[in-house]
Amino acid sequence: MNYGPIIKEIGRGAKGARSLDTATATALFGDILDGKVPDIELGAILIAFRIKSESLDELVGFKQAMDARTVQIAVPDGPRCVVLPTYNGARRQANLMPLVAMVLAREGVPVLIQGRHDFETRVSPFELLAALGLQPAADADAASRQLAAGRLACIGADRLLPGLDPLLALRTRMGVRASGHIVAKLLDPCRGRSLRVVAVTHPEYLERMDAFLRVDGGRAMLLRGTEGEIYANPRRCPEMKVYVDGAASIGVAGEEGGAPPLDTLPDAPSVADNAALIRAMLTGEIPIPTPITAQVAALKALAAG
Repeated sequence: MNYGPIIKEIGRGAKGARSLDTATATALFGDILDGKVPDIELGAILIAFRIKSESLDELVGFKQAMDARTVQIAVPDGPRCVVLPTYNGARRQANLMPLVAMVLAREGVPVLIQGRHDFETRVSPFELLAALGLQPAADADAASRQLAAGRLACIGADRLLPGLDPLLALRTRMGVRASGHIVAKLLDPCRGRSLRVVAVTHPEYLERMDAFLRVDGGRAMLLRGTEGEIYANPRRCPEMKVYVDGAASIGVAGEEGGAPPLDTLPDAPSVADNAALIRAMLTGEIPIPTPITAQVAALKALAAG
């Protein structure tokens, strides 16, 4: 593939750039995942998308390239598998992503946590999961066995889509996130049996992901995440939209007003304290925040269909 003409189209700035059609976007992102794009051209392409943002056709193409290369994980009979991406980690609040996963698994819904962490300023979600007794699976077969045994599994993005890992690693060199961080949350390692939870940080991405999930099909939940993680903010419940084969509806209504601190949720806890908090919620010693219970109920209902 000749990347010069592509850079010429997408690299004209936020107002002058033109978007790629789906077929070209699929081929381009496939080359990126396969490590075929030279460094200079790759940097130009990533910054061009960073400036102009990815169009719907481009996101669809990127997802098609990922689907062709993503390792698949077996899902036990019964409910769909809830796929929880984790790429941020905690910064100011306790990370309750594992709580969502563990409550769902306890209620018989299989959950696969997938992700990557390289933020020095945030607490790694994988350290938190390890403190709760969940280690990343070595490969897809091991993750399948984890799901079958306990309805809960964890796996690194590098084990699902090896070509994505070096793309995500470029953030520390480039200083900014790029297209890989957007589409990593859309990985589908259980196609046809998945329920993906897509969390965005910035409000404008809600519109873009809404349009994508309507086209992509399958089952999904979209919300504005807490510090980029997939769990509903316990201080103010966000709107949670759910998707069934492209049809969207409100799964959980959002709350208005501020987001005051909660006495039961300490700020910036250590990994050990965060894990202890989740254990206390699981045993009933501390109540699970209402937004989390609402999110779990909506996911359980959506996974059952």
